[in-house]
Amino acid sequence: MSVKNRLLSAGLPLVLLVTIAPQVNAAEAYERVLNGRFDSVKTPWWSSGIAPSTVADGRLCAQIPGGTANPWTAMIGQNDIPLEAGQPYTLRFTATATKNVTVRAAVALGVAPNTTVLNKAAALTGTPQAFEFTGTSTVATRTGGQVAIQAGGVSAEPYTLCIDDVSLTGGIIPPGGGWDYGSPVRTNQHAYPTAGTKRASIVNSSATPLDWQLRDAAGTVVRKGKTQVKGKDAMTRDDVHIADFSAYKKAGSGYSLTVGTDSSYPFDITDKPYDQLRRDSLEYFYHNRSGIPIEAKYVGEAYARPAGHVGVAPNKGDIQVPCLPGECDYSLDVSGGWYDAGDHGKYVVNGALAAWQLMDTYERSLYTFDIEGFRDGLLSIPEQDNQRPDVLDEARWQVEFLLKMQVPAGKPLAGMVHHKIHDLAWTAHPMLPHNDPQPRYLHAPSTAATLNLAAAGARCARVYRIWDRAFSDRCLAAAETAWKAALATPAKYAPKEDSVGGGAYDDTNVTDEFSWAGAELYATTGKREYLNKVTTKLTSAGFSWKDTGGLADLTIMRLPLKFPLDRVITARSRIVDVADGHLRDLKSQGYPNPSKPSDGLYAWGSTSATLTASMIMAMAYDTTRDRRYSDAVLESMDYLLGRNGLNQSFISGYGEKASRNQHHRHWANQVDARLPNPPAGSLAGGPNSGLQDPVAQQNLPGCAPAKCYIDELGSWSTNEVAVNWNSALAWVAAFADTR
Repeated sequence: MSVKNRLLSAGLPLVLLVTIAPQVNAAEAYERVLNGRFDSVKTPWWSSGIAPSTVADGRLCAQIPGGTANPWTAMIGQNDIPLEAGQPYTLRFTATATKNVTVRAAVALGVAPNTTVLNKAAALTGTPQAFEFTGTSTVATRTGGQVAIQAGGVSAEPYTLCIDDVSLTGGIIPPGGGWDYGSPVRTNQHAYPTAGTKRASIVNSSATPLDWQLRDAAGTVVRKGKTQVKGKDAMTRDDVHIADFSAYKKAGSGYSLTVGTDSSYPFDITDKPYDQLRRDSLEYFYHNRSGIPIEAKYVGEAYARPAGHVGVAPNKGDIQVPCLPGECDYSLDVSGGWYDAGDHGKYVVNGALAAWQLMDTYERSLYTFDIEGFRDGLLSIPEQDNQRPDVLDEARWQVEFLLKMQVPAGKPLAGMVHHKIHDLAWTAHPMLPHNDPQPRYLHAPSTAATLNLAAAGARCARVYRIWDRAFSDRCLAAAETAWKAALATPAKYAPKEDSVGGGAYDDTNVTDEFSWAGAELYATTGKREYLNKVTTKLTSAGFSWKDTGGLADLTIMRLPLKFPLDRVITARSRIVDVADGHLRDLKSQGYPNPSKPSDGLYAWGSTSATLTASMIMAMAYDTTRDRRYSDAVLESMDYLLGRNGLNQSFISGYGEKASRNQHHRHWANQVDARLPNPPAGSLAGGPNSGLQDPVAQQNLPGCAPAKCYIDELGSWSTNEVAVNWNSALAWVAAFADTR
């Protein structure tokens, strides 16, 4: 997913208390703040809402109002500062003020009880002065510390405060150090299938095989064997062994694998390990619906909330949303749909792919006789008893929104589709949708969004035909109108710079979208004009919201009887070839990830790349019935559920050590105990070598590619959620549930 410049503008800190044993003083002073020189941007620094700040001449300057009551009323600060108990910290900075004032320089825990490391007075004048203060921390926190210049309560008149050369040094754990990943015995922390492959990865540098023991819940050894020495794993830098206990097929709970004195987290062995996950991963979407109350009778009291963005104060609502100034002269009702990720934006290119995957989950179930895939009552949602498949009910909630984003007839660019709708500025954490006070705007139409509607609309027309003919007709009409509009305006792109208040989702190559939409429209209508635009091929890069060309081959193989034989033969060959590559990558590594980046770097949303590779291997299985592919899909689930270098399940609610602080505006328990953690079945983005957010930058410098992850709310580059990631999880979980 595209990089989002998320600023924690309200200065709300993120905190995770950890215990760090006292050690000797460090030989060097480790820097603990980021961007203390303000050479170009202010991120990750923030200022209070009443004290707007900007970078000017290499300094961060804030406009401090007069007459405030307390020092902390107006502040400049940085969160996510690591602190170690018993260690001294030295704060240095240069500052000026346009009035002679005495501010407070503070280092403290950023949430209650706000334990202070230091809080010192600094007398400022118009002449730059350097300050240095030292204090000792009595608390330990990975991300809960805060550096702040408290500038309120000191002047009856407004003034300008500027700071520069800010430095906080101290602590003995180097940036990126101090991590303990727990037991070296790594398993699927949730469950293995009784009849399927059951393997574990063990971190050990021994060059000879090791003894392993499988124990039941009572501690009785039920199987034993020798590990296979795998050797150095490039993506984690671990030395790895593999233990294979596939021969053991007795169902039960509380099993563990032991190597020497080390034991894995407990796990189950069961006939249907993914029966509940396929439901939870789909119910994720109801939790993220916009424009409807999320009711306790479906999700429980902790997750219930009023409808968001329906025009009830303080919401501006999505009922009549205008364009950004200068983009159009009308407003549209774009209510409904899903909130895309950790923010309250709704994006066509991401949302259309997610809806397409849900519709494909249903369509696959028809041809594989997966009864759950087309069952009414599968999910706990309002439509659970309407005599239609629940997965289509959920997909329809998003498709209805996509239809609303189309430019009306008679308007400039009629038939094109607005790229996105979101807040004017980023909101802070936490922020429930119904409390969002920001004005919201439609952003300009784009060719990519238009073709996404064409593709999703064509799939909608096909799969809803037997359930709701009128809705099917609406979808097809919108899809064909969008196609014509895209042909007339083939190069209108979303700008990369449009990334304030929402992600840019920029894309300047839409050949792939034309090909995908052409394949879907041809599959639905049989019109030759669409087939001629199908020019792309599935490659080892797979597919994503930005690169949809590979989906054309998947559409062809979903409905091979609809396409010319030569197209089917080549699409089948490519799917199998790409699946073989993913199979080789999975087997070549110490941990079973079928997505092995060629550049050695994990990208944003790497867990979705794992699932994309899994989906392609599943398609290869559907095509060939070769069990190697389905077995590899199940092993890929092992990777997501804890058999990885972090000993971490990336799916909330599944596994002893499962992600629980994903970046999200209203699943924000980490900063507000009144709010819940993400519900079970929510997928974290996973390791990301880019480390684009401050939490990751503070805690993960120098990380091995597959270990560039932290389960913190503020780490939006490693720990965000997104609809197109969870739709991939839902698709693969449904496949795994039928193996």
